[in-house]
Amino acid sequence: MADTGGRHAPPGLRTLSVYRREWLVKDVVAGVVLTTLLVPQGMAYAELAGLPAITGLYTSVLCLLAYAVFGPSRILVLGPDSSLGPMIAATILPLIASDGDSGRAVALASMLSLMVGAITILAGVCRLGFIADLISKPTMIGYMNGLALTILIGQLPKLFGFKTDADGLVAEVRAFVRGLADGKAVGASVAVGVAGIVLILVLQRWLPKVPAVLVMVVLAIAATSAFDLGRHGVSLVGELPRGFPPLSLPHVHGGDFGPLCAGALGIALVSLADTISNASAFAARTGQEVRGNEEMTAIGAANVAAGLFQGFPVSTSGSRTAVAERAGARSQLTGIVGAGLIVLMLVLLPGLFRNLPQPALAAVVITASLSLADIAGTVRLWHQRKAEFLLSITAFLGVALLGVLPGIAVAVGLSILNVFRRAWWPYNTVLGRVPGLPGYHDVRSYPEAEQLPGLVIHRFDGPLFFANAKAFLLAAEPMTDVDTTAADELEELDEALNERGMSLVFAELKDPVRHKIERYELTRTIDPAHFYPTLEAAVAAYRAQTGARWTSWTGVPL
Repeated sequence: MADTGGRHAPPGLRTLSVYRREWLVKDVVAGVVLTTLLVPQGMAYAELAGLPAITGLYTSVLCLLAYAVFGPSRILVLGPDSSLGPMIAATILPLIASDGDSGRAVALASMLSLMVGAITILAGVCRLGFIADLISKPTMIGYMNGLALTILIGQLPKLFGFKTDADGLVAEVRAFVRGLADGKAVGASVAVGVAGIVLILVLQRWLPKVPAVLVMVVLAIAATSAFDLGRHGVSLVGELPRGFPPLSLPHVHGGDFGPLCAGALGIALVSLADTISNASAFAARTGQEVRGNEEMTAIGAANVAAGLFQGFPVSTSGSRTAVAERAGARSQLTGIVGAGLIVLMLVLLPGLFRNLPQPALAAVVITASLSLADIAGTVRLWHQRKAEFLLSITAFLGVALLGVLPGIAVAVGLSILNVFRRAWWPYNTVLGRVPGLPGYHDVRSYPEAEQLPGLVIHRFDGPLFFANAKAFLLAAEPMTDVDTTAADELEELDEALNERGMSLVFAELKDPVRHKIERYELTRTIDPAHFYPTLEAAVAAYRAQTGARWTSWTGVPL
């Protein structure tokens, strides 16, 4: 067996070999601070996923311990996440229908966690980190904006002290408005919830070092005791089950695996994207190296561990990681301290959050949903690139109108289609010589560029394949491929140009592409002498043959 410093040991154990004594106090303090955030958020996100609040604490413990062993990042924090909650609910709630069986819901969520873990471990072992790039940034912005709106609308009834059975954003809005019209709102619940939201937002804005969620939770519990809010219709969390669940495999029906698998794929994709982006961001700030495949394996291990102890799928959290970082975290020991404190609370003080109002948990979720939205990013897309703005809005509408899981399918589909769109219609332009600037440049960017009469230097930024094979190309450096359909079109183009006394000439063509052209036997019609290593060589040859001199460019670019 490898020693703790061996390269084959889990990353967390490798950290032990370089652990410094001066880190200990900082890790313990950071673990205590982190726990104050993990407990209320864990319970809130569990209920967001349609599960009992206690499962959020079970999940937090197991994923922290698993990541402490397998996680390569020293301070990245995993746990229940607001972006995954609606996806989990969308997967399991249709399977339990109107039964309301919390035990079955927990079993389904645990099996979902095991499946997500298996997918992400497989992705890590097979080095499939590129999968996280299936969602482009514009579509991810739109998806998250739609998710934020979905979460916010879904939490409003809980904030106002009543329940609805609606499914889908439009139906939930109608049900909420109908509930208000029917007088179902509880005044005390509204007061607690709205005050909680305002308090969290104000503290996060003006006193970012103060644990806003903890302050709000403590004050909400104090208000419950002082004003006996339970008697005024405010729903309370109640006493949590004492102790910790045993290791067990969740039992689900055979017909549940299909829907669970579909949900697991979407959750795994979002979880991987979150993990890679957060790992990269915090690694850049701490000088650590990002090890994407190890991150995927670690998050898979965390999901498997959670699934074996009545937990549900998890992801990394940028906000909780930032809290740990600000509190001085130096290693994975921070997570171990947090997990240990949660276990002690469950064993010794299960009634600690007995008087926590449910509207306060709704306030936690709503403020988290607001952090998911990126309105500034959407506005920036509008100003910078209209096509990507439309992609973002389409992804937003996919989540808002179709639902969370179809929304992630829409986001992935749009990202893939956008890749094809760029390959189908790549940028192409005419190049000219700019006085005082080396090389040849886009005449659109440099209207003062000069050209040689009779010579068109054309650049085509993309692979040449069936969809764009009619393009005329001379500056071939950006070309990465030529397929057989494109080869036939090139042959026809060369013959047509030859009939007009013109030549098809290539410059800076990559060797692999040149070899394909030779394999396609295009040199039967394209003169082998018409392949030049550089644009300068091709231009020099043309000037030597024609005596052409540079003139100002006044035409219209292709």
